[in-house]
Amino acid sequence: MSKQTIAVLDFGSQYTQVIARRIRECQVHSRIYSHKVSAETLRADGVRGVILSGGPASVRAKGSPRPDAAVFTLGVPVLGICYGVQLMGEMLGGKVAGSGHREYGHGTLNFRAGSDLLHGIRGPLRVWNSHGDKVARLPRGFRAVASTENSEHALIEDSKRQFFGIQFHPEVAHSERGMDILRNFLFRICRCKADWVMDDYVATAVADIRRQVGKAHVILGLSGGVDSSVAAALIQKAIGSQLTCVFVDNGLLRLGEREQVERMFRGRFKVNLRVVDASKAFLGKLRGVQDPERKRKVIGHEFIRVFDSEVRKIRSKTKVEFLAQGTLYPDIIESISIDGNPAATIKSHHNVGGLPKRMKLRLLEPLRELFKDEVRALGEALGLPREMVWRHPFPGPGLAVRVCGDITPERLDILRKADAIFIDELRKSGQYDKVWQAFAVFLPVRTVGVMGDERTYDHVCALRAVTSSDAMTADWAHLPYEVLRKASSRIINEVKGFNRVCYDISSKPPSTIEWE
Repeated sequence: MSKQTIAVLDFGSQYTQVIARRIRECQVHSRIYSHKVSAETLRADGVRGVILSGGPASVRAKGSPRPDAAVFTLGVPVLGICYGVQLMGEMLGGKVAGSGHREYGHGTLNFRAGSDLLHGIRGPLRVWNSHGDKVARLPRGFRAVASTENSEHALIEDSKRQFFGIQFHPEVAHSERGMDILRNFLFRICRCKADWVMDDYVATAVADIRRQVGKAHVILGLSGGVDSSVAAALIQKAIGSQLTCVFVDNGLLRLGEREQVERMFRGRFKVNLRVVDASKAFLGKLRGVQDPERKRKVIGHEFIRVFDSEVRKIRSKTKVEFLAQGTLYPDIIESISIDGNPAATIKSHHNVGGLPKRMKLRLLEPLRELFKDEVRALGEALGLPREMVWRHPFPGPGLAVRVCGDITPERLDILRKADAIFIDELRKSGQYDKVWQAFAVFLPVRTVGVMGDERTYDHVCALRAVTSSDAMTADWAHLPYEVLRKASSRIINEVKGFNRVCYDISSKPPSTIEWE
């Protein structure tokens, strides 16, 4: 597999991950680095090009983040986007000034000259802006290629040194021909090859796992979700019987989930799978707990206790050296701190909180280089069924945060049935793959109803379906009325305990996707 990589230096932009993903959509490998990375590291990694991301800071502000100046002497093409082009202007001898007013939203890009970056593209273009500064005077050797209403230097280049700068955001869908501009940078300017493909990744990852693990034994907490399932299938392919998966049934799973996991991994993949039925322990700990955050903490602590206990049993008979986790690339990126950037949202990532330190095991994270869509593609390449690979996200606390208020076995039971009916109707109608996430919620509210000639006094079921690209923002899905009618009718008729169904039409923000 090719080792060619495009380096994306992160200056705190909300679009940094989008840039990296767009590059990979072109089948070119990308890697996000802290803006502090040394030019020597980039040289040692053999990068084919460098992209300087946008960011919330102003290059005119004291202490604003800067890259290693030697990045401009690596001898590889450099592309600055938004804050990145302003950095190039400032660091290479030009001048950056305030725009007079913030330029946000759509603008018109008018071409003034030809450029390899614009090969095969005709102007004008509608592009997406988000900036308060602009390059007022070009550095020596640069020329303006295109302009917008508020910037004469919206696209600049020094073709001799292969330096390019863009004031708008080609990586977002709102910018016309943005992907074509990025493709020109990758293929015409950096001379990359489109060879970042999953089949090659499988072979490389299997070899890496074998080299890292050797003859040691690996434990993996299998949840049945996409990430842990793909990690399990990949590690099983690499080391076979050296892998043991532990599936904890916490009593908060979807309908038939435990049975599906057992069929798939014991039957199809022949994984050494240990299933722990801890549902009574979890539900006992959750009795009377109503606060959503308290629910999460109780579930997290109990999971660690149960998982740790099971691993101790395994380690009494087998030498275990590794704990495998389904950590993804965005999880790693979110732990990178952007100094001096108060707008950056930073969080520490703990896939199985506290376990590696507690167990004194080394971590094995075979998916840490991949984005979610790439993990799904990897799952299909490994032979996992599409239904499992493209399953909607499911919260770590499970149905505990979809039963509002007290959690009881009875409430969980009727919610599972209602949720299964809703998902079934979405699949039958072809709507399932069109939404990001869909589920049912148990509301601790009783309403009067009439069934036949009898009065009922039962609970309310809320249905939620949203569209999104990354779960950071989401809109409620405009499902066909007929789909909602069928789901509602089946839930009321088939699930004893619900006599009313509501559809959630709130977006994120201000609401969240989950109810708790």
